[in-house]
Amino acid sequence: MESYEVLKNAITPVGAKSIAADMSLSTSLIYKWCQSKSYNAGAADNPLDRLAHLYELTEDDNVIRWMCGVADGYFVKNPQTEEKDESTLFDATQRILTEFSEMLSAISKSTADDGCISKREAEEIRAEWEDLKSIAENFVTSCEKGHFRPKK
Repeated sequence: MESYEVLKNAITPVGAKSIAADMSLSTSLIYKWCQSKSYNAGAADNPLDRLAHLYELTEDDNVIRWMCGVADGYFVKNPQTEEKDESTLFDATQRILTEFSEMLSAISKSTADDGCISKREAEEIRAEWEDLKSIAENFVTSCEKGHFRPKK
């Protein structure tokens, strides 16, 4: 889906006039954001295109992480997968279990001494969770690429 389509789908239920008024922008600008540049050569760079361009220029995903936080979510980068994964299904499954065990260990260590989880301990648990999600995503991507199919 193109950025202008995402914006159009988000703006339509609320209404371009309402969005324009709340953001102190012109209604025509909001409509231009919702148009393809091929349809309207004068279409303004929309906020999504600008955000993508900012990321391309800086290669810093903190802006994207922040935006995900605004939406009450988290950003998880897709893992870099080898074109040909030489690990076996067993090895890949074992990596997932190991990461899960490390996350559970971080939780256990956090609550062992006082039954509470401090901010620092929560950050450690978050880091283990992010590792687990990345390993699991790598596994799913490898499955989708057919890395665990029978050898010919």
